[in-house]
Amino acid sequence: MSDKYVGAIVMDLNGTDIEVASVDHQFTTGRVVVKTMNRTGQAAGTAKGIADHTLRVSVPIPKTSEPNWSAVLDAKITMEPGDGGGQRETWTGVFLISIGSKYQVEGEAMRDLEMGALNYYAE
Repeated sequence: MSDKYVGAIVMDLNGTDIEVASVDHQFTTGRVVVKTMNRTGQAAGTAKGIADHTLRVSVPIPKTSEPNWSAVLDAKITMEPGDGGGQRETWTGVFLISIGSKYQVEGEAMRDLEMGALNYYAE
């Protein structure tokens, strides 16, 4: 088992740092199958598409001054390595797609945010 873990996950929203509990990243290449009429009855190949980054982000609900999530348009999310080594991952141009809430008997109440990102950097 490795002893290197990801440290803090922080969302920068208009200069305000928001602590993030979890991030799930999904990358879609956008490639599609090209179906053409031919003698073999099989697809001719693939076409290049537009890449897409989708994030599922969970943040604790603060007691006061919760951000206006529906107005999020150009946020930045950064995952920092815990021990100073490893890669830092950053998503920029982050925008909100949908929002939900999760309440538990034990633990914090969370906002579940589905977000899109325009850029991804691994440094």
